[in-house]
Amino acid sequence: MNRAFKIYPEFYPELFWIKSWIKFPAIRMPMDTRIRKIKTNSYDYPEVLRRRNAQGLYPHIWAIGDLEILDNPLLGFFCSVKCPGEVILRVYDLARNLRDAGVAVIGGFHSPLEKDCLDLLMRGTQPVVISPARSIENMRIPSAWKEPLTQGRLLILSPFESKHRRLTATLAEQRNRFVAYVADQVLVAYAALGGKTQRFCSEIAAQSKPMYTLDLKENDYMTQLGFYGINVNNVAETLATT
Repeated sequence: MNRAFKIYPEFYPELFWIKSWIKFPAIRMPMDTRIRKIKTNSYDYPEVLRRRNAQGLYPHIWAIGDLEILDNPLLGFFCSVKCPGEVILRVYDLARNLRDAGVAVIGGFHSPLEKDCLDLLMRGTQPVVISPARSIENMRIPSAWKEPLTQGRLLILSPFESKHRRLTATLAEQRNRFVAYVADQVLVAYAALGGKTQRFCSEIAAQSKPMYTLDLKENDYMTQLGFYGINVNNVAETLATT
């Protein structure tokens, strides 16, 4: 059965008691896109957070879309708001190559460059997880997100309760930590010296998970932090083998 559709027995009980020799076509239901509040004791609390003992940090999360996306190995994607022109071109190439390779990506996708990368990723068929730096209760879903949501290839995930309706710098930092917790690997395309992303890089360098950055001279200091420099032309191969 296509993962983008689920059958709900409470709505269609006749599909489950009807005699087996009678051929009856299964009814396909679009992926449920209602918001869900998930507690640590809920059966659908993400296993990835349980494995990392994050229940204390994230006792509740809110989700719209298919939580099974979290069963995929996820690449956490980050990038500074301001980038040199050459870096911007390489980041676009990176997003296209991640899309074409079918790499599942999670990120906040808030800065203009990150939004452009999200647009490139959404043109593919691979899963994408978007984590806004605010509550997603009563959030207006952009029209470009609606089809991927119903197809089961987009998940919107947030650790923030309803009182956090507006994005702030503090929430953005907390969101980045959340994304890093959920991700299996982290890729910081570029971090400007002295910026918030650089400080975040120093923080996540202490985590025991693979960390990558673009192989550019502008990122030399990041390799000293333990980030592995990758070439955009073989990014998928590098992620698969390290």
